[in-house]
Amino acid sequence: MPVENAVEIQGVTKIFATQHALQNLTLSVGAGESLALLGHNGAGKTTLMKLILGLLRPDAGQVRILGVDPVGKGADTARRFLGYLPENIAFYPSLTGAETLAFYARLKHHPVSDCARILDRVGLAGAAGKRVGAYSKGMRQRLGLAQTLIGSPKVMLLDEPTTGLDPELRNGFYEIVRHLEEEGVSVILSSHALTELEAHTRKIAILRNGVLIAAGTLPELRERANLPIHVRLRTEGTGASDNIMSQLPDGITPKRFNGHAIELTLPAIRKMEILRHLTSTSDGIADLEVCLPSLGDLYLYFQNQSVPS
Repeated sequence: MPVENAVEIQGVTKIFATQHALQNLTLSVGAGESLALLGHNGAGKTTLMKLILGLLRPDAGQVRILGVDPVGKGADTARRFLGYLPENIAFYPSLTGAETLAFYARLKHHPVSDCARILDRVGLAGAAGKRVGAYSKGMRQRLGLAQTLIGSPKVMLLDEPTTGLDPELRNGFYEIVRHLEEEGVSVILSSHALTELEAHTRKIAILRNGVLIAAGTLPELRERANLPIHVRLRTEGTGASDNIMSQLPDGITPKRFNGHAIELTLPAIRKMEILRHLTSTSDGIADLEVCLPSLGDLYLYFQNQSVPS
C-alpha cells in the first residue's frame, strides 16, 4: 500500500546512559524529497539514521520507514529498499570493485549482472577490475555510493557522501541525487558542506543536542529567520555613487567601497521596495547583485536561538 511519507518520525527520544541523543523529534520525508540533515558533531544525526535503518530502537515515539516499523513486522522487506552510505566506509582491499559490488548485490538478492551498469553510473567502469586497496579515497567513496544504488532503493541515507570527491565528481554525485528524486526516491543527506546542500536539497532539518530547532525549505527558513539581505551595486563612478546614496529611502544605511561600489543592508521585507526605487530613480548603476542569507547564515542563526519548547 502506498504511503504518503517514505520516512515518518513521531516524537522520538533516544537516550544513551544519561545523554539524550534525540529528544521528542518529529520529522517526515516525502517520496522523491531530499532532506539535508544539519547539526554539530554529536547533534544526533547519525543516531537518527541508525533508528531509520533499524539498528537502534527508540526509547519513546515511533519510526516508520515505507509505512512499517524498521525493527517490527515487515522490516526485512522494507530494508531491501534502503540504501546507506556511512561516513567512514571500508571495503576488503583484496577484492576488485566489481567483486565488491557483486558481494553486496548477492546480499540484497539483486542480479550481479546489473553491477556493471551501477559502476558506470558512479564513474568506476574503468576501475571495475582494479583492487579496492589501490583505490583513492574518492574512488572508495564512489564505490560506497554504488552499493547504496543496488536494488532500486526507495530511501537513501547518505552520511557525508561527498567526502574525498573533487568538484567534478561532487557535481556528478548531486546529478545522481536529482535523478533519484525524479524517480521518487527519498534522500537524506548529512553533511557539513552547507554550500553544496543549499544548491542541491529541497528540505532542511537542523539539530542541536538532539533537538530539532528548525525544519523547512530554504525560503521557509529565510522567512522565519528574517535576516537582513544585502544589495551590492557597482556604479559608473564616484559621482554616480554620490547621487545614488543621496536618493536612498529613509532607514537604509549604505557602505561605500573603492569609490564606485555600494552595499546596502536592508530588512527582507523591503527588498522589492528598494529594488524598484533603484531601477526607477537611480542612473549610473553598472551592475546589481542581491545576496540572500545563505544556508550557512541560517544555520548559525538557528543554532544561536533558544530551543523551542
